[in-house]
Amino acid sequence: MSNPPVDRPQRPLTLRDVSEASGVSEMTVSRVLRNRGDVSQATRERVQAAAKRLGYVPNKIAGALASQRVNLVAVIIPSMSNMVFPEVMTGITKTFENGPLQPVIGVTHYDPEDEERVLYEMLSWRPSGVIIAGLEHSPASRAMLMNAGIPIVEIMDTDGEPVDSVVGISHRRAGIEMGREIARAGYRRIAFLGTKMPLDHRARKRFEGLTSALGKEGIEIADHEFYSGGSALVKGREMTEAVLKRTPDIDFIYYSNDMIAAGGLLYCLDNGIDVPGQVGLAGFNGIELLEGLNPRIATMDACRREIGVKAAEIIARCVDEGITHAGERVELSPRLEVGATLRRG
Repeated sequence: MSNPPVDRPQRPLTLRDVSEASGVSEMTVSRVLRNRGDVSQATRERVQAAAKRLGYVPNKIAGALASQRVNLVAVIIPSMSNMVFPEVMTGITKTFENGPLQPVIGVTHYDPEDEERVLYEMLSWRPSGVIIAGLEHSPASRAMLMNAGIPIVEIMDTDGEPVDSVVGISHRRAGIEMGREIARAGYRRIAFLGTKMPLDHRARKRFEGLTSALGKEGIEIADHEFYSGGSALVKGREMTEAVLKRTPDIDFIYYSNDMIAAGGLLYCLDNGIDVPGQVGLAGFNGIELLEGLNPRIATMDACRREIGVKAAEIIARCVDEGITHAGERVELSPRLEVGATLRRG
Protein backbone atom coordinates (compact mmCIF):
# COMPACT_ATOMS: atom_id res chain seq x y z
CA MET A 1 0.00 0.00 0.00
CA SER A 2 1.48 3.35 -1.00
CA ASN A 3 1.21 6.35 1.26
CA PRO A 4 -0.12 9.74 0.17
CA PRO A 5 2.41 12.57 -0.02
CA VAL A 6 2.54 14.55 3.22
CA ASP A 7 4.48 17.75 3.91
CA ARG A 8 7.19 17.18 6.47
CA PRO A 9 7.31 19.63 9.40
CA GLN A 10 9.97 22.32 9.32
CA ARG A 11 11.19 21.73 12.89
CA PRO A 12 11.73 18.73 15.17
CA LEU A 13 8.97 17.90 17.63
CA THR A 14 9.43 19.00 21.24
CA LEU A 15 8.10 18.10 24.68
CA ARG A 16 5.67 21.01 24.30
CA ASP A 17 4.09 19.34 21.26
CA VAL A 18 3.51 16.15 23.25
CA SER A 19 2.30 18.18 26.21
CA GLU A 20 -0.29 19.98 24.09
CA ALA A 21 -1.40 16.76 22.38
CA SER A 22 -1.83 14.86 25.65
CA GLY A 23 -3.15 17.69 27.82
CA VAL A 24 -0.54 17.34 30.57
CA SER A 25 2.45 19.45 31.60
CA GLU A 26 5.86 19.26 29.92
CA MET A 27 7.34 18.08 33.22
CA THR A 28 4.91 15.18 33.36
CA VAL A 29 5.63 14.32 29.75
CA SER A 30 9.36 14.28 30.55
CA ARG A 31 8.79 11.99 33.54
CA VAL A 32 6.75 9.56 31.48
CA LEU A 33 9.17 9.41 28.57
CA ARG A 34 12.17 8.97 30.90
CA ASN A 35 10.18 6.44 32.97
CA ARG A 36 10.81 8.50 36.11
CA GLY A 37 8.61 9.81 38.89
CA ASP A 38 5.16 8.99 40.18
CA VAL A 39 2.70 9.25 37.28
CA SER A 40 -0.68 7.52 37.12
CA GLN A 41 -1.08 4.68 34.62
CA ALA A 42 -3.86 6.54 32.80
CA THR A 43 -1.68 9.63 32.35
CA ARG A 44 1.29 7.52 31.34
CA GLU A 45 -0.76 5.78 28.63
CA ARG A 46 -2.17 9.10 27.39
CA VAL A 47 1.31 10.63 27.04
CA GLN A 48 2.74 7.52 25.36
CA ALA A 49 -0.16 7.38 22.90
CA ALA A 50 0.27 11.08 22.02
CA ALA A 51 4.03 10.70 21.54
CA LYS A 52 3.56 7.65 19.33
CA ARG A 53 0.87 9.33 17.25
CA LEU A 54 3.05 12.41 16.69
CA GLY A 55 6.23 10.43 16.04
CA TYR A 56 8.08 12.13 18.89
CA VAL A 57 11.46 10.61 19.86
CA PRO A 58 13.36 11.85 22.96
CA ASN A 59 16.81 13.36 22.43
CA LYS A 60 19.39 11.24 24.30
CA ILE A 61 22.23 13.65 23.53
CA ALA A 62 20.41 16.84 24.55
CA GLY A 63 22.93 19.26 26.04
CA ALA A 64 25.88 17.00 25.23
CA LEU A 65 26.71 18.38 21.81
CA ALA A 66 26.41 21.89 20.49
CA SER A 67 25.25 20.61 17.09
CA GLN A 68 22.71 18.20 18.64
CA ARG A 69 23.70 15.72 15.90
CA VAL A 70 26.23 12.91 15.67
CA ASN A 71 28.08 11.83 12.52
CA LEU A 72 26.19 8.56 12.37
CA VAL A 73 23.74 7.45 9.69
CA ALA A 74 21.09 4.96 10.75
CA VAL A 75 20.81 2.15 8.19
CA ILE A 76 17.74 0.02 8.87
CA ILE A 77 17.38 -3.21 6.92
CA PRO A 78 15.19 -6.31 7.34
CA SER A 79 17.94 -8.95 7.34
CA MET A 80 21.68 -9.57 7.35
CA SER A 81 21.30 -13.27 6.48
CA ASN A 82 19.61 -12.36 3.19
CA MET A 83 22.49 -11.99 0.72
CA VAL A 84 20.87 -8.92 -0.86
CA PHE A 85 21.63 -6.48 1.95
CA PRO A 86 25.39 -7.01 2.47
CA GLU A 87 25.87 -5.72 -1.09
CA VAL A 88 23.71 -2.68 -0.31
CA MET A 89 25.83 -2.10 2.81
CA THR A 90 29.00 -2.35 0.70
CA GLY A 91 27.75 0.50 -1.49
CA ILE A 92 26.88 2.60 1.56
CA THR A 93 30.15 2.05 3.43
CA LYS A 94 32.30 2.60 0.33
CA THR A 95 30.60 5.95 -0.25
CA PHE A 96 31.03 7.10 3.35
CA GLU A 97 34.56 5.74 3.94
CA ASN A 98 36.49 8.92 3.10
CA GLY A 99 34.18 11.31 4.94
CA PRO A 100 33.00 11.95 8.50
CA LEU A 101 29.79 9.92 8.32
CA GLN A 102 29.61 6.38 9.68
CA PRO A 103 26.74 3.93 9.11
CA VAL A 104 25.15 2.13 12.06
CA ILE A 105 23.00 -0.90 11.21
CA GLY A 106 19.66 -1.91 12.69
CA VAL A 107 17.86 -5.12 11.67
CA THR A 108 14.06 -5.46 11.71
CA HIS A 109 13.50 -9.10 10.64
CA TYR A 110 10.68 -7.92 8.34
CA ASP A 111 8.65 -7.12 11.49
CA PRO A 112 6.88 -3.70 11.66
CA GLU A 113 7.07 -3.66 15.48
CA ASP A 114 10.80 -4.38 15.39
CA GLU A 115 11.18 -1.56 12.86
CA GLU A 116 9.40 0.83 15.25
CA ARG A 117 11.69 -0.18 18.11
CA VAL A 118 14.92 0.05 16.09
CA LEU A 119 13.93 3.37 14.54
CA TYR A 120 12.97 4.83 17.91
CA GLU A 121 16.30 3.89 19.50
CA MET A 122 18.38 5.09 16.56
CA LEU A 123 16.58 8.41 16.22
CA SER A 124 16.96 9.08 19.95
CA TRP A 125 20.71 9.43 19.35
CA ARG A 126 20.05 12.12 16.73
CA PRO A 127 21.84 10.67 13.68
CA SER A 128 22.64 12.83 10.67
CA GLY A 129 20.36 10.81 8.39
CA VAL A 130 18.40 7.60 7.93
CA ILE A 131 18.59 5.01 5.15
CA ILE A 132 15.74 2.53 5.54
CA ALA A 133 14.59 -0.40 3.41
CA GLY A 134 11.12 -0.27 1.92
CA LEU A 135 8.29 2.21 1.60
CA GLU A 136 5.75 0.44 3.82
CA HIS A 137 5.95 1.37 7.49
CA SER A 138 3.60 1.36 10.46
CA PRO A 139 1.87 4.68 11.24
CA ALA A 140 4.20 5.14 14.24
CA SER A 141 7.36 4.53 12.19
CA ARG A 142 6.16 6.82 9.42
CA ALA A 143 5.39 9.55 11.96
CA MET A 144 8.91 9.25 13.42
CA LEU A 145 10.45 9.49 9.95
CA MET A 146 8.28 12.48 9.03
CA ASN A 147 9.26 14.36 12.19
CA ALA A 148 12.94 13.40 12.45
CA GLY A 149 14.17 16.68 10.96
CA ILE A 150 16.97 14.90 9.06
CA PRO A 151 17.32 13.55 5.50
CA ILE A 152 15.55 10.21 4.98
CA VAL A 153 16.24 7.84 2.08
CA GLU A 154 13.98 4.82 1.60
CA ILE A 155 15.70 2.18 -0.52
CA MET A 156 15.09 -0.90 -2.68
CA ASP A 157 11.60 -0.02 -3.92
CA THR A 158 10.12 2.89 -5.90
CA ASP A 159 6.51 1.64 -6.10
CA GLY A 160 4.99 4.11 -3.67
CA GLU A 161 5.27 7.56 -2.10
CA PRO A 162 8.39 8.18 0.01
CA VAL A 163 8.72 10.27 3.16
CA ASP A 164 11.62 12.18 1.58
CA SER A 165 13.96 10.58 -0.97
CA VAL A 166 13.80 7.11 -2.52
CA VAL A 167 16.36 4.98 -4.38
CA GLY A 168 15.55 1.60 -5.87
CA ILE A 169 13.81 -0.28 -8.63
CA SER A 170 10.17 -0.83 -9.53
CA HIS A 171 9.45 -4.37 -8.38
CA ARG A 172 6.15 -4.37 -10.23
CA ARG A 173 8.04 -3.56 -13.42
CA ALA A 174 10.54 -6.34 -12.65
CA GLY A 175 7.67 -8.82 -12.32
CA ILE A 176 6.09 -7.58 -15.54
CA GLU A 177 9.33 -7.97 -17.50
CA MET A 178 9.85 -11.50 -16.19
CA GLY A 179 6.24 -12.42 -16.96
CA ARG A 180 6.60 -11.20 -20.53
CA GLU A 181 9.82 -13.21 -20.99
CA ILE A 182 8.20 -16.36 -19.59
CA ALA A 183 5.20 -16.03 -21.91
CA ARG A 184 7.44 -15.22 -24.90
CA ALA A 185 9.37 -18.44 -24.27
CA GLY A 186 6.17 -20.46 -24.63
CA TYR A 187 5.59 -21.53 -21.02
CA ARG A 188 1.93 -21.73 -20.00
CA ARG A 189 1.66 -23.55 -16.64
CA ILE A 190 3.37 -21.19 -14.20
CA ALA A 191 3.98 -21.59 -10.45
CA PHE A 192 5.22 -18.92 -8.04
CA LEU A 193 7.34 -19.93 -5.04
CA GLY A 194 8.47 -17.45 -2.42
CA THR A 195 8.41 -15.95 1.02
CA LYS A 196 5.15 -15.18 2.80
CA MET A 197 4.25 -11.92 1.15
CA PRO A 198 2.24 -9.97 3.73
CA LEU A 199 5.62 -8.97 5.21
CA ASP A 200 7.75 -9.09 2.04
CA HIS A 201 6.20 -6.19 0.15
CA ARG A 202 8.74 -6.25 -2.66
CA ALA A 203 8.08 -9.94 -3.42
CA ARG A 204 4.36 -9.16 -3.40
CA LYS A 205 4.83 -6.40 -5.96
CA ARG A 206 6.87 -8.67 -8.24
CA PHE A 207 4.12 -11.27 -7.96
CA GLU A 208 1.52 -8.64 -8.88
CA GLY A 209 3.59 -7.58 -11.90
CA LEU A 210 4.07 -11.19 -12.96
CA THR A 211 0.35 -12.02 -12.79
CA SER A 212 -0.50 -8.80 -14.64
CA ALA A 213 1.86 -9.60 -17.53
CA LEU A 214 0.77 -13.24 -17.74
CA GLY A 215 -2.89 -12.25 -17.57
CA LYS A 216 -2.50 -10.15 -20.70
CA GLU A 217 -1.36 -13.35 -22.44
CA GLY A 218 -4.34 -15.31 -21.11
CA ILE A 219 -2.20 -17.20 -18.58
CA GLU A 220 -3.15 -17.68 -14.92
CA ILE A 221 -0.86 -18.78 -12.09
CA ALA A 222 -1.40 -22.55 -11.85
CA ASP A 223 0.02 -23.04 -8.34
CA HIS A 224 2.02 -21.33 -5.60
CA GLU A 225 3.91 -22.18 -2.43
CA PHE A 226 5.18 -19.91 0.37
CA TYR A 227 7.64 -20.32 3.24
CA SER A 228 9.15 -18.46 6.18
CA GLY A 229 12.40 -19.09 8.03
CA GLY A 230 14.98 -21.83 7.56
CA SER A 231 17.62 -22.44 4.91
CA ALA A 232 16.64 -21.00 1.55
CA LEU A 233 18.31 -23.86 -0.37
CA VAL A 234 16.44 -26.48 1.65
CA LYS A 235 13.16 -24.57 1.38
CA GLY A 236 13.65 -24.23 -2.38
CA ARG A 237 14.05 -27.99 -2.73
CA GLU A 238 11.06 -28.72 -0.48
CA MET A 239 8.71 -26.26 -2.18
CA THR A 240 9.72 -27.36 -5.66
CA GLU A 241 9.08 -31.00 -4.78
CA ALA A 242 5.71 -30.10 -3.23
CA VAL A 243 4.44 -28.04 -6.17
CA LEU A 244 5.61 -30.48 -8.87
CA LYS A 245 3.98 -33.41 -7.08
CA ARG A 246 0.79 -31.46 -6.50
CA THR A 247 0.60 -29.98 -10.01
CA PRO A 248 2.74 -32.23 -12.24
CA ASP A 249 2.03 -30.33 -15.48
CA ILE A 250 3.82 -27.18 -14.22
CA ASP A 251 6.29 -26.10 -16.90
CA PHE A 252 7.78 -22.99 -15.26
CA ILE A 253 8.57 -21.91 -11.70
CA TYR A 254 9.28 -18.28 -10.77
CA TYR A 255 10.95 -17.95 -7.36
CA SER A 256 10.96 -14.78 -5.25
CA ASN A 257 14.75 -14.98 -4.83
CA ASP A 258 17.79 -16.73 -6.28
CA MET A 259 18.62 -18.85 -3.25
CA ILE A 260 15.34 -20.76 -3.23
CA ALA A 261 15.62 -20.96 -7.03
CA ALA A 262 19.00 -22.66 -6.55
CA GLY A 263 17.39 -25.17 -4.21
CA GLY A 264 14.72 -25.82 -6.83
CA LEU A 265 17.34 -26.32 -9.53
CA LEU A 266 19.21 -28.85 -7.39
CA TYR A 267 15.97 -30.77 -6.83
CA CYS A 268 15.29 -30.89 -10.57
CA LEU A 269 18.83 -32.01 -11.39
CA ASP A 270 18.72 -34.74 -8.70
CA ASN A 271 15.41 -36.06 -10.07
CA GLY A 272 16.24 -36.10 -13.77
CA ILE A 273 13.95 -33.18 -14.65
CA ASP A 274 15.10 -31.46 -17.84
CA VAL A 275 15.72 -27.74 -17.23
CA PRO A 276 14.64 -25.67 -19.14
CA GLY A 277 12.95 -28.14 -21.51
CA GLN A 278 10.55 -29.86 -19.13
CA VAL A 279 10.50 -27.16 -16.44
CA GLY A 280 11.94 -23.64 -16.72
CA LEU A 281 13.17 -21.76 -13.65
CA ALA A 282 13.89 -18.14 -12.76
CA GLY A 283 14.84 -16.31 -9.58
CA PHE A 284 15.47 -12.70 -8.59
CA ASN A 285 18.40 -10.61 -7.30
CA GLY A 286 21.35 -11.74 -9.46
CA ILE A 287 23.35 -13.20 -6.53
CA GLU A 288 27.03 -13.45 -7.52
CA LEU A 289 27.54 -16.51 -5.32
CA LEU A 290 25.42 -18.58 -7.72
CA GLU A 291 27.25 -17.64 -10.91
CA GLY A 292 29.14 -20.96 -10.83
CA LEU A 293 25.97 -23.05 -10.93
CA ASN A 294 25.45 -25.07 -14.11
CA PRO A 295 23.01 -24.41 -15.65
CA ARG A 296 23.04 -20.76 -14.68
CA ILE A 297 19.72 -19.61 -13.22
CA ALA A 298 17.69 -16.99 -15.06
CA THR A 299 17.39 -13.96 -12.80
CA MET A 300 17.21 -10.19 -12.61
CA ASP A 301 19.94 -7.95 -11.23
CA ALA A 302 18.36 -5.66 -8.63
CA CYS A 303 21.16 -3.02 -8.67
CA ARG A 304 21.90 -3.57 -4.97
CA ARG A 305 25.32 -1.96 -4.66
CA GLU A 306 24.29 0.99 -6.80
CA ILE A 307 21.26 1.53 -4.57
CA GLY A 308 23.57 1.74 -1.53
CA VAL A 309 25.89 4.19 -3.29
CA LYS A 310 23.10 6.50 -4.48
CA ALA A 311 21.38 6.52 -1.07
CA ALA A 312 24.63 7.36 0.75
CA GLU A 313 25.41 10.11 -1.75
CA ILE A 314 22.05 11.78 -1.04
CA ILE A 315 22.64 11.71 2.74
CA ALA A 316 26.22 13.01 2.37
CA ARG A 317 25.12 15.84 0.10
CA CYS A 318 22.34 16.88 2.49
CA VAL A 319 24.76 16.93 5.43
CA ASP A 320 27.32 18.94 3.43
CA GLU A 321 24.68 21.48 2.38
CA GLY A 322 22.98 21.59 5.76
CA ILE A 323 19.56 20.61 4.42
CA THR A 324 17.08 18.19 5.99
CA HIS A 325 15.03 17.25 2.95
CA ALA A 326 16.24 16.34 -0.56
CA GLY A 327 13.05 14.96 -2.11
CA GLU A 328 14.99 12.95 -4.72
CA ARG A 329 13.59 9.95 -6.61
CA VAL A 330 16.19 7.68 -8.19
CA GLU A 331 14.73 4.73 -10.09
CA LEU A 332 17.28 2.25 -11.42
CA SER A 333 16.58 -0.32 -14.14
CA PRO A 334 16.95 -4.00 -13.22
CA ARG A 335 18.67 -6.13 -15.85
CA LEU A 336 17.18 -9.44 -16.98
CA GLU A 337 19.74 -12.24 -17.18
CA VAL A 338 18.19 -15.15 -19.12
CA GLY A 339 20.86 -17.63 -18.03
CA ALA A 340 20.30 -21.26 -19.06
CA THR A 341 17.11 -22.17 -17.16
CA LEU A 342 14.73 -20.17 -19.35
CA ARG A 343 14.16 -21.06 -23.01
CA ARG A 344 14.90 -18.28 -25.43
CA GLY A 345 11.67 -16.74 -26.67
